[in-house]
Amino acid sequence: MYRILWQRGIFGLLLLLHCATLSAREPEWGLYAELLDEYVAPDAKFGIEANFVDYRRLRHDPRFQQLIEELATFNPEQLDGNNERKAFYLNTYNILAIKKVIDNWPVRMVKSLGSLFNPVWNHHAGFIGGKSMTLSHLEHNVLRKMHDPRVHMALNCASLSCPDLRLEPYTGDKVEAQLDDQCRRFLHQPSKGAKIVGKYLHVSSIFKWFEADFDAVGGVRKFIFQYRPDLPSAIKIEADIDYDWTVNAHLSGRELREIRVEANF
Repeated sequence: MYRILWQRGIFGLLLLLHCATLSAREPEWGLYAELLDEYVAPDAKFGIEANFVDYRRLRHDPRFQQLIEELATFNPEQLDGNNERKAFYLNTYNILAIKKVIDNWPVRMVKSLGSLFNPVWNHHAGFIGGKSMTLSHLEHNVLRKMHDPRVHMALNCASLSCPDLRLEPYTGDKVEAQLDDQCRRFLHQPSKGAKIVGKYLHVSSIFKWFEADFDAVGGVRKFIFQYRPDLPSAIKIEADIDYDWTVNAHLSGRELREIRVEANF
């Protein structure tokens, strides 16, 4: 009798563990959360507010390499649903953008790591599930094809004028609220997101570069008013805020001297 009960108990425990494994389809992101908490903080440069990354210290933390290795072996096919996929690839893009800076530190701007005919976004950035990935592929062939223009407010290419690197990982259960929050925050940042000057609302060049993506939600104007209902209804919108590609970090004088060759496109 006891043997039967013991066997049933073991079977039940194994079943619970199996179900728990099946339900945990996206990464835990605990390691990424730790690194964000320790190495990313609000700051400003050239009058532009951003969440700055301490690349100098982060590059020596073995946990970052562990995170990169976890992404390299994670199989994205096990992700469950669009929200998990969206959260996963947003985190992946932002992590690999950080890696690109770390691998080339010190660097004044990420764009300088490429050329006009071979931009850095087309370079190998890392491995996902054993496959080589570029930042361009993740942005244009994965995230933009989800037809959710809010992703443009969540991608951080390690530059001052990018929407801020979020201080927490995106997760499948929270990504909808997180993206709305990113949009709201960016459109309330006059230094790079949106600023009122007279009868005009000047917004980030992102809205010009990816204007067609916003057609899925009724166009750029409707998108902006969704997150800025305080704006005058007749205000004119111009997507012409200068985009500063300077890296979202502080460099020491010594690090600046180490940067020998830079291109500016």
